[in-house]
Amino acid sequence: MDNIVEINNLHKRYFLTKALNGVDLQIQRGVIVGLLGPNGSGKSSLLKIIGGLVHPTAGKVMINGEKPSVRAKAKVAYLPEIDCLYSWMTVKEIIGFVSAFYDDWEQERAQELLKLMGLELQQKVGNISKGKRALLKLLLVLSRKASLVLLDEPLSGIDPPSRAKIIQAIVGEYRAGEQTIILSTHQVGETESIFDEVVFLHNGKVALKDSAENLRAQNNCSMNDLWERVYN
Repeated sequence: MDNIVEINNLHKRYFLTKALNGVDLQIQRGVIVGLLGPNGSGKSSLLKIIGGLVHPTAGKVMINGEKPSVRAKAKVAYLPEIDCLYSWMTVKEIIGFVSAFYDDWEQERAQELLKLMGLELQQKVGNISKGKRALLKLLLVLSRKASLVLLDEPLSGIDPPSRAKIIQAIVGEYRAGEQTIILSTHQVGETESIFDEVVFLHNGKVALKDSAENLRAQNNCSMNDLWERVYN
């Protein structure tokens, strides 16, 4: 199986702060990867660099065998942790607005996700709950036929019913074998069952990486317990 992401000696500095400090990482094509770590471990910076949104201070990044570029970014779908939706738009308007930017948008898929997530087209984005806004953000990402999907803390601050729908949508819409999903989170308990591979980041470095199955077997514990060992 070939690698969709290859990273060598990656560094990212924000003024005096080191966000990434020599990351070496390869991500195989066609898997769901859990990018785990507490706040400040470098998860968001790593996803932004992979997505071509932030330039590294040093190091090499290859996506689909090429350096981050406009062409490479066209194959990447990125969900930021922050809520950047226009509150004055309706759900229908924001879907129409976002879909116009992407050649790989799949309208039929968007319609299916609307039903799954219980979103109503005529609702104003500013009038729906935080959980529903999170589901709408996810719809905008999963409705694309992107080969690489980057999800930055999609469960953060979301109520349990919405978290369950988010996980259901990710698993249900995942194109096994041809699409790669990298999901960053510090909420391991609810997500560890969907991970094929797991990467633990600590202080801007890769602390541990392997298949989820191997990590459980070698350490004789759940991913949640392993988290406690790595960070405590």
